[in-house]
Amino acid sequence: MPAFSWPSRYGVVEQSFHWLTLLLVVAAYLLSVGGSEARLYSDALDFQRRMHETAGVTVLGVTLLRLVWRTIDNQPKSPPMPLWMEISGQLMHWTLYLLLLAVPLTAIIGVWLAGHPLTLVSANNIGPWLAPAHDLGATIIEIHTWAGDAILWLVGLHAGAALFHHFILRDTVLTSMLPASFVRPRSPGDSPVKR
Repeated sequence: MPAFSWPSRYGVVEQSFHWLTLLLVVAAYLLSVGGSEARLYSDALDFQRRMHETAGVTVLGVTLLRLVWRTIDNQPKSPPMPLWMEISGQLMHWTLYLLLLAVPLTAIIGVWLAGHPLTLVSANNIGPWLAPAHDLGATIIEIHTWAGDAILWLVGLHAGAALFHHFILRDTVLTSMLPASFVRPRSPGDSPVKR
C-alpha cells in the first residue's frame, strides 16, 4: 500500500498515525492515576504515572507529525453526503486535533506550574520550565482531566459515525481508514493521489 493517500482511501502513513493515536490515547487514559496530588506522586504509582506521561507526550509528538503530514498528503475525497454531515465531520476532526494537542500540553504546563517535573519512562525527569504557581497548575491539571474525558467521548462519537456510514449509509468513510487487507479490492481506476 502506498504511503500517500488515494482518491478513495488514506495511505499507509495517515492510517498508521490514526490507529497509533487511538492506541496511545486509550493507553494514556487507562494508565491515568487520578486522585490527590499526594496519591499521584506516591512511590507506589511512580511507574504508572511515568507510563501515562510518556503515552501523553507521545500523543503530542504523533499529532504534530500527523499535522505536518497533512500538509504534504492530499486527503481522499469524501463520498457524497449532506452538507451538514460534511461540516460536522470536519468539525469533529479539527476538535479531535485540538484536544490531541491540548490534553498533553495542559498536563505538561499544569505539572510544571505545580512544581513537579515531567517524568518519562525512558528519560531523566524534565524539570519545570515555568515559574511555580501551584494553584494555577492545579487548575490547569483539572482542565487536563476534563479534556481527557472529553476526547474519549468524541472518539466514541467518531467511531459511531464511522460505523453509521459503513452499515447504514454503506459508503467508504470507514473503509478509507482501514488497512487494505480489511477491504475488498479497489476499483481498477483507483490510483494514488497525484502530487
